[in-house]
Amino acid sequence: MGPIKLERPIMLASGILGISLDVFKRIHQSGAGAVVTKSLSKEPWEGYPNPTIFSVKGGGWINAVGLSNPGATNFAKMISQNKDVPIIVSLVGSVGEDFEFMVSQFENCNVTAYELNLSCPHVAKVGLEVGDDPELVKKIVKTVKKSTDVPVIAKVGLGTTHYLNTVGACIDSGIDAITAINTLRAMAIDVETQRPILSNKIGGLSGTPIKPVALRCVFEISSKYDIPIIGCGGISTWEDAIEFFLAGASAIQIGSAIGDNWLEIFNEINVGIEKYMERKGITKIEEMIGRAKKS
Repeated sequence: MGPIKLERPIMLASGILGISLDVFKRIHQSGAGAVVTKSLSKEPWEGYPNPTIFSVKGGGWINAVGLSNPGATNFAKMISQNKDVPIIVSLVGSVGEDFEFMVSQFENCNVTAYELNLSCPHVAKVGLEVGDDPELVKKIVKTVKKSTDVPVIAKVGLGTTHYLNTVGACIDSGIDAITAINTLRAMAIDVETQRPILSNKIGGLSGTPIKPVALRCVFEISSKYDIPIIGCGGISTWEDAIEFFLAGASAIQIGSAIGDNWLEIFNEINVGIEKYMERKGITKIEEMIGRAKKS
């Protein structure tokens, strides 16, 4: 994917599992080509009080954890001994200076890439509120690119600004790849208490229900821009992965599906992709990327 090279096309999506290097090693050994960390902020964040997650009928989750994390400095110390795991560090902030500081904390760590969280739908003044401002996005991406030689990815979502404008702003500023998409703003109400279930009221919908939306976004981005894309949103099978490749993704991320199949899902999808490629006479992932646009 441009300057980013992976042994396998599947990653752990940001925010799903903890922040332990031992866990990251297990995920990599289970078949993940890379591990994306929880989104890290300049200072430690506690996040929201419980309840923070709710299961949706038909598969999927609504969560409003609140980007709880130990802060970039503390996390950098945790992964400072990493040697073998391809780690993509997810960063969240409000201004370019926040990201510049965080990147500086990781420059002596073995980091494969940075993923800028421009799309969290339930925390004020970061995430989507940043991604909805293309000019601010440009400043942030340019600042990060000047601060590091490590590849930089932007994770975009669906906010009030057309997401393709955000993608364009990222590309104009030198981004190396795009992750599409993040969770979608959603909520649930308890009919007995007659109150919102999540403590933050609004959360982000993930899992199977958002897959068709994420697939459409990957297709639209790849149709308009020449940029490596990482598909994310509702992927749980090898068939899902193939769909995203055909729509234009070079790699995929697995998130909510971890809850159903734990770490076995990475190997299951890898094997499924390999068998599909053998059956279709495909020798490289690149041969599939964007094929659906030619039909």
